[in-house]
Order: sequence, then structure tokens, then C-alpha cells
Amino acid sequence: MPPILQRSLGETRRLALLALPILGAQFTQAGMGVADVMMTGRLGATDLAAVSVGSSLWMPLMLFMTGTLMGLTPVVGQLLGSGRMRAIRERTHQGVWLALGLGVLVALALWILPAPLFRLMDVPGAAADLGVDYLRALGLGMPGMGLFLALRAFSDGLGHTRPALWIGLVGLGLNVPANYLLIYGGPGLEALWPGPLPAPLAGLPALGATGCGLATALAFWGMGLAMLLYTRRCRVYDTIALWTRLTPPCPALLGELLYVGVPIGVAIFVEVTLFTLIALLVANLGEVTVAAHQVALNLTSFVFMLPLSLGMALTVRVSHALGTEQPGTARFVAWNGVVVSLLAAACNALVLTMWAAPVIGLYTHDPQVQQLAVSLITLAILFQISDALQLSMAGALRGYKDTRVLMGITLLAYWGVGLVGGHRLATRGLGSLLPPLGVHGYWLGLICGLTVAALLLGVRLQRLSHRWQDALG
Repeated sequence: MPPILQRSLGETRRLALLALPILGAQFTQAGMGVADVMMTGRLGATDLAAVSVGSSLWMPLMLFMTGTLMGLTPVVGQLLGSGRMRAIRERTHQGVWLALGLGVLVALALWILPAPLFRLMDVPGAAADLGVDYLRALGLGMPGMGLFLALRAFSDGLGHTRPALWIGLVGLGLNVPANYLLIYGGPGLEALWPGPLPAPLAGLPALGATGCGLATALAFWGMGLAMLLYTRRCRVYDTIALWTRLTPPCPALLGELLYVGVPIGVAIFVEVTLFTLIALLVANLGEVTVAAHQVALNLTSFVFMLPLSLGMALTVRVSHALGTEQPGTARFVAWNGVVVSLLAAACNALVLTMWAAPVIGLYTHDPQVQQLAVSLITLAILFQISDALQLSMAGALRGYKDTRVLMGITLLAYWGVGLVGGHRLATRGLGSLLPPLGVHGYWLGLICGLTVAALLLGVRLQRLSHRWQDALG
């Protein structure tokens, strides 16, 4: 076997060992969302609408918090490579303080903003009232989720990505029974229990969508506390001595984390809001179009998790190599990861080609919706390559702590090209050359935006990796 191929296989194995637990953790978080929708959907359209509309508000805020705290991962990774264990402990404590502060701010936003926003969005009165209660209940768990995210970023930076999977399963295991108990209350328990219930359980109120928010908040705190306990007890963290002495908040160290993390949070927020805005713009194209768009988007979001997990793992591998002052190794790791992501994209495209139509049939029996969704999935197959490229390159750039340029490229490609260009194709076409394309125009805009992002990120990664190699030799 040629040495370069042998080296590539070894690096690919290390990348996969990091990425697979991250992938599992992504699925557990998606499972919590599915459980919320399914269990509130049984109550009726109003509760389901409250949870669905509420999710469109809290998810972008939580993902901004997630991205900001992800800045801790490359910081820890580079410090680990250079053997600075005390500095890891200090930065992690600052990450925890930052996480708790962000959690409180997001909770306050979910308490104050939903009511006026729902009025602007013309959400029907009953669904709006339930949505406000749902978000206020869910907001109580945001500091707990922040604690989990900070400690997960610390653990990922050390190369220990499995705890995110185990703790994610803990969260899912808490969320489902808590959902049932709080959504359906005593009447729901009576339907399951073979005999008479104790009076306290029988008297539990059915809280509906509000109960769903409380159950999610409990799951968030369970995940945060479980991660705290895990990092205290697990021996793999002994060299860090993370909880021997708590470092007080330090403005300089907090500023370092914000400098790296906030651009990541903004980039993720831009990406999420792109899909949210497109969903709102598609809303006036008719029920069939809205349904097909939602089905296609939901299906592609699952295959998106694989290149996303590879990109997150690539951040860890690149930061470790840079911490040991091996810029050549970091460059090899980055581009090897890009190749692996391309192979993953090819697998995703094959899966969508073979299984999209029968899976869409599970979502809906309406032939018009099925036909339109299949045509949108065909476009999704085309952007698998560019999506995998930009995710892997973004992960590598985060490993270099080069996040501000990444944010700028994301803003330009997603909103400037993807959203603006897609809206023009959807509503105006290209003058006499192309008529308005409707929902297909928005998906073509996504292809263009992701392709521009991949090209610009590739140029940036190439230049930056050369610059580091020239600087460190």
C-alpha cells in the first residue's frame, strides 16, 4: 500500500471514531424534536401549531448559543496539543460562565419576545397564546442546555466525543416520559395504568403544549447536570483536574472565547434563518407546495447530519495538529477530511436516489405532494457535493480558529446568493431566458449559495494552511 494511502486510511479512521458519536448525538437531539411533535400532535392542531411555531423561534436562538460555545472546542484542542492543561481548565471554566450567561439571556428572550413576534406573524390567537406559554416553560431549561453545550465543547476539544452521545440518550430518555406525564397528565396515565392510580398522579393536570415545554426544560437540565457529573467522575479528564478549583469570570479570557465563538454562532444562525425565511416565503405558494417543501427539507435534514458531524470532528483533528505545531499535518488532516466528506456526500446522494420516493410515501399519500417533493429531492441530490465541501472546510477553518472570515463568507453565500438569488429565480426567473420557477427557484438558490460557499471556503483554507506552514515551518 502506498504510504500516502496508508496515512490517509489511518487519519480517516481517527476522524470516523470522532464523528460517529457526534452523529449519534445529532440523532438523539432530532429524536427529542420528533417526540415533541408526535406527542403534542395527538392533542390537536392548536397544540401542534403552538409547538411548531415556537420551535421556529427557540431553535435559532439555541443554535446561536451552540455555535458561540463551539468556539471552546478549537481553543481546548490547540491547548491540548501544546500540553497546557492548566490553561484548558481556565478556558473551560470561562466557557461555563459564558454558557450560563447566554442561557439566561435566551431564557429572557423567550419570555419577552414571543408575544409581539406572534402578533407580527399573524399567528392565530389560541395557537399564539399556547406558543407563548410553551416557550416560557422551555426557556427555563436554557441555562441547563448551555452548561451541557460548554462541557460538550470541552470534551470534544479533548477528542472525547462519546459523552455527547451518552448524555444525548439521557436527554431523550428523560424527554419522552416527561412529555407524556406533563402533556397528558392524570387522564393519560389512567389510559396506560391497569388499575386505579394513586390520587396525586390521577390529579395531575394535562398541560398540553406548556407541558411539552416543561418536559424539554427538564431534559435540558438533566443533560447539563449529567455532563457535569460525568466530567467530575470520569478518569479520562483526570489530567485536566477540571473541578479542583473554579476559576472566577475573567473578562480577557471571556473575550478570547467570544472572539472565536460569536462568528461561529452568527454563521450557524444565518444558515438556520435561511431555511426559516425560505419556508415563510414559500408559504404563499399554496398548500401542496408548502407540504412538499417541508417533506423534502425534513428528509434532507437527516442526511445532512453526516457531513455536519464530519466537519465537527475535523475541527478537533485540525486543532490538535496545530497545537503540536505540526502545520503540515494539520493541512493533510484538513484536506483528507474534505475527501472523506465528498465520499460521504456520494453515499448520501445514492441513498436519496434509491429511497427518496418510498420514504416520501410514508410522509404523505397525496400524489401531487409526492411528485413535487421528489422533484425537490432531485435538486437536493445535486447540492450534496457542495454542501459536504462547505461543511468540511468550515470545520477545518474552525480548527484554525479562523471564524470571522468564515462568518463573512456564510453571510455572502447564504443570504446574498442563496436567499436573494433564490427569491429572484422563484418570483421573476431570469427575464426572457427563464420564467419564474416557484419553489424550485428557492432550491436552485440553495445550490448556488452552497456552491459559492464551498469555492470561497476552499480558497480560504488553501491560503490559510499555506500561511501556517510557512510561519511554523
